[in-house]
Amino acid sequence: MKIIILGAGQVGTTVAGNLASEANDITVVDHNSGLLQELQDRLDIRTVQGQASHPHILQQAGAEDADMIIAVTHSDETNMVACQAAWTLFHTPTKIARVRAPEYLTYPNLFSHQALPVDVLISPEQLVTDYILRLIQHPGALQVLDFAHGKVRLVALRAYHGGPLVGHALRALNQHLRGEKARVVAIYRKDRAIVPTGDTRIEVDDEVFFLAAANNIAAVMRELRRAEKPFRRLMFAGGGNIGRRLAAALESDYRVKLIEHNVHHAQQVAEQLAQTIVLHGDAADEALLMEENIERTDVFCAVTDDDEVNILSAMLAKRLGARKVMALINRAAYVDLVQSGAIDIAISPQQATIGSLLTHVRRGDVAAVHALRRGAAEAIEAVAHGDQSSSRVVGRRIDEIRLPEEARIGAIVRGDQVIIAHHDTRIAAEDHLILFVTDKRRIAAVERLFQVGITFL
Repeated sequence: MKIIILGAGQVGTTVAGNLASEANDITVVDHNSGLLQELQDRLDIRTVQGQASHPHILQQAGAEDADMIIAVTHSDETNMVACQAAWTLFHTPTKIARVRAPEYLTYPNLFSHQALPVDVLISPEQLVTDYILRLIQHPGALQVLDFAHGKVRLVALRAYHGGPLVGHALRALNQHLRGEKARVVAIYRKDRAIVPTGDTRIEVDDEVFFLAAANNIAAVMRELRRAEKPFRRLMFAGGGNIGRRLAAALESDYRVKLIEHNVHHAQQVAEQLAQTIVLHGDAADEALLMEENIERTDVFCAVTDDDEVNILSAMLAKRLGARKVMALINRAAYVDLVQSGAIDIAISPQQATIGSLLTHVRRGDVAAVHALRRGAAEAIEAVAHGDQSSSRVVGRRIDEIRLPEEARIGAIVRGDQVIIAHHDTRIAAEDHLILFVTDKRRIAAVERLFQVGITFL
């Protein structure tokens, strides 16, 4: 696939790295020659220096025969104009734009081929907001990801000493769960993926991924991990798009405080929120945190636009007694550095965004993609089409499907029914299959399984 990525910032660089390793023809456009040179030194891609929305720059990048434009510059307006130019001048089939300002997103009719021709809108702030909301709704989870419009969720848990997970073989665990509520689809032990079998025993500090119907998640988590008390008191650092959206979504059900360092912005946020206590101050001010009873806070979540402030304030909040701390971190190196240390959960906007983009790049009918383990693994929702003569999966039992060893089917959504996958489960046309792939190099083999033969077309 020929793809043009506009913008060589954090998101554009992450997308280029993911797609370049999958035999795509990638061109990255940016006005910063230094960023482009760094990319070319690391990746087998082409680069073009210039203003991403200018028609002659798009032409130099190969827009005349490109399959897709991914506009992820720092400017919403540049992204939207670039999509307009790509469609009007070159009829680029798929146009994806990052749009952050909520003032644009509240008018969905603005984005159509009769107005601004953007096929897919990506809002990293909304994706991160939704991600954090799910973590707050499920205490004890490291990750919570949605599939099939929220019918199925993938949850990651950490096994701890003395916990109900540790020392038990998965066969006994599945029997305890009666085999219908959940399926363990992957285990990571010291950053190494383990393909789970019935005899696999869970050890302390294992990261365990399981799939279950959304309405079963709470019950399954109680079985797999000592129940944590629900969160009640929340504190957010940063009153930008993410902090404000989180407070607005949670203030009616939780006790919410928000710290904003800019006095004028703090006043604006306070006027927009009904029940949230908005504080003007520095989130890394020990006296302020102590005064606001940080030791009684269930979740401290730092979502400013400064990685260092987020890391330092979260570490301080943890030291002062906050039950769980989260930090929004843009730099990938920082995520690796702090995860599982003093900070309980490091949140990467790039990883939250890349899945939405990969959904539209994957071959076959892929309804959702979530990048995991810093892009090394993926969870995929693929739709089975055709019949037994045209499809490699329809009409076959799971143990008859030639899946790579690194891929595992965890659940199937058939209409409104969620089916936990077993070896003898038979796949029907239009089933949504939720797969966990521990090695993304095997993605192409998984994709081929869901491409129907010419007789179906």
